[in-house]
Amino acid sequence: MASPVPSMSALRALRQSILPQVRQATQIRHATLIKRPKRPYTFTQLITLSDGSSFTLRTTNPQPVYKSAKDIRNAPLWNPSSQKLMNVEEDEAGKLAAFRSKFGRGWDTNAETGENSGDHLLDLIGGQGNGPKKPTPSTKGPVTKPPKIEGGKSKGDV
Repeated sequence: MASPVPSMSALRALRQSILPQVRQATQIRHATLIKRPKRPYTFTQLITLSDGSSFTLRTTNPQPVYKSAKDIRNAPLWNPSSQKLMNVEEDEAGKLAAFRSKFGRGWDTNAETGENSGDHLLDLIGGQGNGPKKPTPSTKGPVTKPPKIEGGKSKGDV
């Protein structure tokens, strides 16, 4: 004989009564989705330096040819050891010429005497410059008090 088939509501009640016993309270964590970083399109660019040399570079700048006015060949900031660039006066947009026309060249003479005497900042730091003069024995005499003025009250008298 065939067994009777339980109704849908009876099956649902049976499942709900069994599930809490079977299922444990465990935390489930799914893997987080990590998006790939966007890679921008890069263009091939021809870079020409101030001395005429050139090279190609992949960059995000769409300009096909780049000519640099200041680079490692002609700027003392990028090439501080070059003796050729040490003597170049930095005059951005004629600011130094405008200063000289307004105030004259009187301040230049002090710089020239400082160069001749060897009082460069780097020389002073390294101990190579003349530096401050040490007192001579003739100026090292005992400290004397100023002479007292007769006839009037001085600051010390009360």
